[in-house]
Amino acid sequence: MKEKNLTVIEHIDEIRKRLMVIVVFFVIAVIGSFFIAKPIIKFLQSEAGYEEFHAFNVVDPIALYLKVIIFLAVVIISPIIMYQFWSFISPGLHETERKVTLSYIPFAFILLLVGIAFSYFVLVPFVMNFMKDLSAELGITQTVGINQYFTFLFQILIPFGIVFQLPIVLLFLSRLGILNPAKLVKIRKYAYFTLFVIAAFITPPDIMSHLLVTVPLFILYEISIIICRVGYRKFLKAEEKRKIEEIKAEQQRQIDEVMGNLEK
Repeated sequence: MKEKNLTVIEHIDEIRKRLMVIVVFFVIAVIGSFFIAKPIIKFLQSEAGYEEFHAFNVVDPIALYLKVIIFLAVVIISPIIMYQFWSFISPGLHETERKVTLSYIPFAFILLLVGIAFSYFVLVPFVMNFMKDLSAELGITQTVGINQYFTFLFQILIPFGIVFQLPIVLLFLSRLGILNPAKLVKIRKYAYFTLFVIAAFITPPDIMSHLLVTVPLFILYEISIIICRVGYRKFLKAEEKRKIEEIKAEQQRQIDEVMGNLEK
């Protein structure tokens, strides 16, 4: 393992440098997102199923524009953020662990996009249809604010993008030996309850929408357990190999020491 003993000040300086890198890429991503935000907003408006949107405040259009730009920029630079986090902790990892955990970043980014896509193409239509049907039953004419609609979208898209990182996070922890898959099995009922509550907060109060979210979350947790088992087995093998190499190195050191004494 590559030793790197840093003081608290050096750690803070390291964090500052990595944050600066993230900020620079964020600014670049914001500039790029400025040009693609408008067509994306128009596309999302056309797919929403409403004839028109309203701005209830004078600043709603610019607020919406900035929200979409920031959202796009964060998604675009998410691999950079992950890489900077990995770079910060990598000096404390063994060479094999560094290579393996670095390969997780593309998969984490893919899962982020999958989570966002799942929530937009599967969950959002169910929620929107539920709200429209409920409004019709109650005799309510919906007047939808553009800023409020996009805020609602982000409140669904962002949590699912984060939740879909669960397999990678647990694999990362198990690969480092921090998390034992047996613990995930042991706390399964508590994890299910937590995911059930999360689904209840996100979805409208009807059983189909709730199941539509809860079941994939449960499946995601079970997939995470399977992946963790693979990662933990690799960790155990790496630890065993490392111990053997350390024993051989110690034996070689002792032999060299004995030979050196005999030569004297």
